[in-house]
Amino acid sequence: MKKTLKILGIRGIPANHGGFETFAEHLSIYLARHGWEIIVYCQDDNGGGIYEDDWNGIKRIHIPVKQKGTFGTIVFDYISTIHAVKEPTLVLTLGYNTAVFNVWYLFKGVTNIINMDGIEWRRKKWPWAAKIWFYINEKIAVWCGNHLVADHPEINKHLLSRTTEKKITTIAYGAHRIDSADVSCLMQYGLIPNMYAIIIARAEPENSILEMVRAWSRKPRGRKLVVLGKYTEDNSYHRLVLNCCSEEVLFLGAIYDTNVVNALRFYSYFYLHGHQVGGTNPSLVEALGAGNAVLAHDNRFNRWVAGTGARYFSDENEFSDNLEEILNDEKVVSSMRSSSLQRHSEAFTWTKILESYEVLLDAHLPASTNLENMRRA
Repeated sequence: MKKTLKILGIRGIPANHGGFETFAEHLSIYLARHGWEIIVYCQDDNGGGIYEDDWNGIKRIHIPVKQKGTFGTIVFDYISTIHAVKEPTLVLTLGYNTAVFNVWYLFKGVTNIINMDGIEWRRKKWPWAAKIWFYINEKIAVWCGNHLVADHPEINKHLLSRTTEKKITTIAYGAHRIDSADVSCLMQYGLIPNMYAIIIARAEPENSILEMVRAWSRKPRGRKLVVLGKYTEDNSYHRLVLNCCSEEVLFLGAIYDTNVVNALRFYSYFYLHGHQVGGTNPSLVEALGAGNAVLAHDNRFNRWVAGTGARYFSDENEFSDNLEEILNDEKVVSSMRSSSLQRHSEAFTWTKILESYEVLLDAHLPASTNLENMRRA
């Protein structure tokens, strides 16, 4: 009897959206190679009926959803949950945004492990109605999840105010170490290695994009600032960012080609990380794996991830002061890069992260599966 895991809560694999999708892709491939049967639910916008296919030995169940945006995601999560309980197996749910549907697992006796992500209801970007929705669903997830995964010690502390220690396991996010990259990827953007810094983040106020771009643009820096992410004129915050930038700031849009993103990271002089809230941010971990010198917003989340070798800022002026100190100090930047690689090796390699997940998942397999595997052994 194979160990079986169903993964829900993402848009699908291979990853083309965000950190959870990237993690699910890595975990699925890893577990499949270790003899697990992996089933991943994928959102399909093309209409039609539910269908299955195989991707690298992983079963994908495609759920067509006609609705768009957030409502479409809610519909997708609902249909996926109803479908998943038809054949009860171990479930890993990534995120708690629609945890109200997870109550169904509880009634059906399905073991559900929930990765609790960040504290979504505290994010400034959400209107009050969305914050209430997230707050309620976090409460439901803590109650109905059989076990909870915190991706950061501070998320663990937050969850401890809602449940017991034995119900929580802390496992961070992983990233590959990048020791080389295709320098030709830079040519299409007119970039020169080590002559630019980079920001990779969603264009939201809580990610300090405006403060960093505005500070960079105060005067000529002699290097480019590369900004990845989608910016549109019809978004008021995006307009503020676009209108405050100097000629040294380049907006390259949203790029999902891994080879291109890896090259942009690897050849950057340093990485700028303005996230003010959340747990272990994937982009920051990936910067450590690429050996980037890191200048990050000063908060308890970023300090644990990036460690003592990074530089930190609390506001626009402190960010500008840090730029003045390190922008042309190659010795300091080289030391910061070494610290990033060391921190990555200590805590964020995919091998460590995926092995930790397999141990956790093994411990929560249905008793019948473990008994059958013991008999076969």
